Amino acid sequence: MEVFEAIKNRRSIPKLKDTPVERDKIERILEAATWAPNHHHTEPWKFFVLSGEGRNPLSRVLKEVAHGRVEDPESETGMKRIEKISRKPFAAPTVIVVALSPDDNPKAIYTEDVCAVAAATQNMLLAAHEMGLGSIWRSGPIYNTPKVKAYFNLGEQEEILGLVFLGEPDVVKDNAKRTPFQEKTTWLEADE
Repeated sequence: MEVFEAIKNRRSIPKLKDTPVERDKIERILEAATWAPNHHHTEPWKFFVLSGEGRNPLSRVLKEVAHGRVEDPESETGMKRIEKISRKPFAAPTVIVVALSPDDNPKAIYTEDVCAVAAATQNMLLAAHEMGLGSIWRSGPIYNTPKVKAYFNLGEQEEILGLVFLGEPDVVKDNAKRTPFQEKTTWLEADE
């Protein structure tokens, strides 16, 4: 598959089968991530791969955090919301937690490190697509709560930028529409 074809045809797949993803495929996806551009070669990323029973601890932590974030956790609605949040790690057979781990290089700039981790995540999504896997990149404030960060042993300066859910696609997504680049591009070609 050519790169431009992969970029244009990759879609977020929200429904994935619970069929395990082979470790060699996950390793290729992680390797693709590490080739993302990163200023000053800071490599400001950390990855945590959750699969099988390894998704349970995050589920328990999310349940605990959700209990404190839901308005009335003892109500039927509150309990359903808490259960829904705790089930997030089981939306795919493999979940890669992507964290920003800023480098102590004095030349490192926070925004550049965030962009490098985002580029690493995009590389993962494209590699998964090339292998025929479905993927979706999800994020949210619950993943950066103190209890979730503590579970992953993340320091104060580190943060979770998203989770990549991987698996065999359970739905087919049609091509999405995009605004033509011409409508969002200004060409500056003269010294005015």
